[in-house]
Amino acid sequence: MTTHYVVQRDTSSWRIQVWLSFGIATLASAIGVLQLPSEQLDRAFLAIGFFFCLFASFSLAKMVRDNRDEQVDTAAWVMLVWAAFAAAVALTAWGLWRMSISSWQKGYMAVSWLFLVSSTFTLAKMIRDEHEAGLVERSNGSAGSALEPGVL
Repeated sequence: MTTHYVVQRDTSSWRIQVWLSFGIATLASAIGVLQLPSEQLDRAFLAIGFFFCLFASFSLAKMVRDNRDEQVDTAAWVMLVWAAFAAAVALTAWGLWRMSISSWQKGYMAVSWLFLVSSTFTLAKMIRDEHEAGLVERSNGSAGSALEPGVL
């Protein structure tokens, strides 16, 4: 009996929305950091915190996806990825909270930061879904024509 895997690819409008969201979040965060009326050291700390959160989010998304069916990473690596994400969020929140800027500026930075983190997870998922769909199609020896519509 032949096993058929069901693949449903994301629509082009979804892919555009995900990339636009990530781009807007990155741009909003960068503008906020650059225009922040604060000391240069504070702006640099916040920029590093945003980058730390960005990269920790990508790492966390990859680690969770890699281990979804069975644990393939060591327990130490899983703990390190979670600890890095927690540290990135905690240190960035602490740095933003202690900055001497007005409440609306803190609010803007917090919203753009959370938008950046959430859009990073969505982008990582979309890219991984596309990659895995390609792997399934190649393993079936087709470019999608013999696959039934559905969910991977």
